[in-house]
Amino acid sequence: MTKIIKTVSEWQQLKRSDKIKNKKIGFVPTMGALHEGHLSLIRRSNVENGISVVSIFVNPTQFNDPSDLEKYPRTFESDVKLLRDLNVDYLFYPDYSEIYADHFKYKIIESDLSQILCGKFRPGHFEGVLTVVMKLLNIIRPDKAYFGEKDYQQYLLIDEMCKAFFLNVAIILCPIVREADGLALSSRNMLLSSNEKILAQRFPQLLKSEKSCEIIKNELEKLSFKVDYIEEIGNRRFGAVHIGKVRLIDNVEI
Repeated sequence: MTKIIKTVSEWQQLKRSDKIKNKKIGFVPTMGALHEGHLSLIRRSNVENGISVVSIFVNPTQFNDPSDLEKYPRTFESDVKLLRDLNVDYLFYPDYSEIYADHFKYKIIESDLSQILCGKFRPGHFEGVLTVVMKLLNIIRPDKAYFGEKDYQQYLLIDEMCKAFFLNVAIILCPIVREADGLALSSRNMLLSSNEKILAQRFPQLLKSEKSCEIIKNELEKLSFKVDYIEEIGNRRFGAVHIGKVRLIDNVEI
């Protein structure tokens, strides 16, 4: 049975108990609306650790668009059922005041990688991400924390942040889980209409093609996507697009 923890003090007290004290802890931070991508991270945590902790916290500081925050899917009851089906030990489910007693006066700012790709189009986004992840890692104090490859820029920033601040945690990158049509799983996918879902297939198909970034961008725009970027950095091609009011990101090795 997954135990739900709502306060930092409750978790800290539990962590000092004999029940947890000498066990390896795996941690999967999420914003809920769980899908198979999240579940793949949790399964890996279960295999590699004595205790698995999942957090659900829709973090307002990483949304640069208030309407995006408002429409973000919230499926708490079904999320809890999934966690219990996977025998997750603990769900950390704090409210805003528990995480941001400081009202976001203190924040983590990165001045290089966070300024390109998604950072260029979502000002302040990574400040919110890095700050909340730093808080969650300091609360849970896991041995390993698991992140998906779909948010590759986010993974790099979190991994570098942990090294820069000497956090004693291994950041584990896990492969993208895709739907049968190739679309990377995302909580935002459930906001797509049936027609938009069909159109969305073209995004990963074109991203994986051998066409140039410029040609891919042009073809997506002809299909009525709004394209934020299609860019190659190192051995990866990154993309972010909008279908209607839904923003999707993806990346592939090249």
